[in-house]
Amino acid sequence: MDISTLVRPEPNPNIPVISPGDTVKVSIRAKEGQRERSQVFQGVVIRVRKGGVNANFTVRRVAYGVGVERTFFPHSPSLEKVEVLRHGKVRRAKLYYMRGLTAKAARLKERRPKEERKQD
Repeated sequence: MDISTLVRPEPNPNIPVISPGDTVKVSIRAKEGQRERSQVFQGVVIRVRKGGVNANFTVRRVAYGVGVERTFFPHSPSLEKVEVLRHGKVRRAKLYYMRGLTAKAARLKERRPKEERKQD
């Protein structure tokens, strides 16, 4: 018997469907002592792992010339919302190669909406 059969996680309505290559803005609640504030982390999704309660996604950004990656859990109560800014055009499920790219080489083309693709 597995714990996931006993407890069904409810999906967070503030989290849309995200995929690798998407540029997202993730808002989380950061607790510092007695205070609680909202903190935003914006970057490119390089990995999405599914798996019910254990699902997570990793977001990468470059801050002051240093690559920063952060993993978020969609079922975490500290995750406020995820906002998709643009959909990147990628051909892989895991974008680990982005770690070795800098500047213009690290940019992804934008994926066209499906309605626009059907007309071609």
